[in-house]
Amino acid sequence: MSGVLFKAACPDCRSRFELAAGALRLAIGGSRRTTFYSFTCPACDSTVRKPAGERIVELLTRGGVRTLRLAAAASQPQPPVRN
Repeated sequence: MSGVLFKAACPDCRSRFELAAGALRLAIGGSRRTTFYSFTCPACDSTVRKPAGERIVELLTRGGVRTLRLAAAASQPQPPVRN
């Protein structure tokens, strides 16, 4: 989808603006805490990171935002190192 714009706001300078899909990044982790989107505020140049629930993930991916899948932590313990 070309031409998709997403409304966003900066918590630091409180500016409101629209961003193209290329200005956003989506990281999908193994939990709600590790799933988020991020962008750089065009007004104050701050890096902004916000949580992304299922609906936000769906909207961003449909809109063409690049997605990074974070590796899940190993659920099994590592074998001991032997000398």
